Amino acid sequence: MTATPTTSREWLLLSRPHGWPQPSDFALRETEIPEPGPGQVVVRNLHLSVDPYMRGRMNAVKTYVDPYELDRPMLGGAVGEVIASRDEGVEVGDHVLHFLGWREYAVFDASHAVKVDPGLAPLSTYLGVLGMTGLTAYAGLLRVAALQEGDTVFVSGAAGAVGSQVGQIARLKGAGRVIGSAGSDEKVRLLTEEYGFDAAFNYKNGPVHEQLKAAAPDGVDVYFDNVGGDHLEAAIGSLNRDGRIAICGAISVYNDTEASPGPRNLARLIQTRGRIQGFLVGDHYDLQPEFVQEVGGWVRSGELKYRETVVHGIENTLEAFLGVLRGDNTGKMIVTLDS
Repeated sequence: MTATPTTSREWLLLSRPHGWPQPSDFALRETEIPEPGPGQVVVRNLHLSVDPYMRGRMNAVKTYVDPYELDRPMLGGAVGEVIASRDEGVEVGDHVLHFLGWREYAVFDASHAVKVDPGLAPLSTYLGVLGMTGLTAYAGLLRVAALQEGDTVFVSGAAGAVGSQVGQIARLKGAGRVIGSAGSDEKVRLLTEEYGFDAAFNYKNGPVHEQLKAAAPDGVDVYFDNVGGDHLEAAIGSLNRDGRIAICGAISVYNDTEASPGPRNLARLIQTRGRIQGFLVGDHYDLQPEFVQEVGGWVRSGELKYRETVVHGIENTLEAFLGVLRGDNTGKMIVTLDS
């Protein structure tokens, strides 16, 4: 068995944030790497994922996943190289996807590792466009929101990892009009000039409901919600008959210290016979083979484009995560651990 490093740096949650997370809530510590037991592997992490949902895991409330434990390493998606193995099915040199991120090295049961092929796509894409965020976009749009050819689709957080993929999949699947919102004029240009959105607006430039009505004068058939708040209310206000809203996230309220009021126009759903449905990607893993085949083909052909915002160094993982909450990223935020 190949000799492994003896220590690893990993991020711990020290206290549960109240409102916006503060650096004092976290610590980067060095720890000893345990020897792998039978059936286990040691993985040198190469790329880590930081995602908005992680903010919810920092609270002392169980939702669809357990909260992070205090004084314990945090968890998240990661892809890395196996440097030691005591499992017959995984060899040294294999590349695997797993969920022991926020650290340099991970020791875990090989049954929790998913092999990935760097020859088919860059390793970082298995955390984004071909990973969980990509499947979230695919399942949310096509199954939950039941996209139909000719639909007008509105996507909030449209320059992010999920939103940018939703808009492009909608276009490739025959949507009549695709509209996105983003937080800067630069991101708006990216949506229309590179991702093929028919229209986009900067939500900081004026009331969302006014900008949405201007971009979608004939209303919206599908709204994919990554933001919540005023975006959700605006989408309900523009919803057409039998419109569908898929609730993926609500990043605008993740750091609120008091409960946010709901949309004030929910009664409009009665008039439009509209439907709002929340979803979790974990309920749709049966779509994984279809997703990888179809979206992988679009990525290879160049029909579906993606961006990554890359931050280097384990020491900068927290800042990368805070950047996601601020909306600093364009596309998927990736932390690359330089060797």
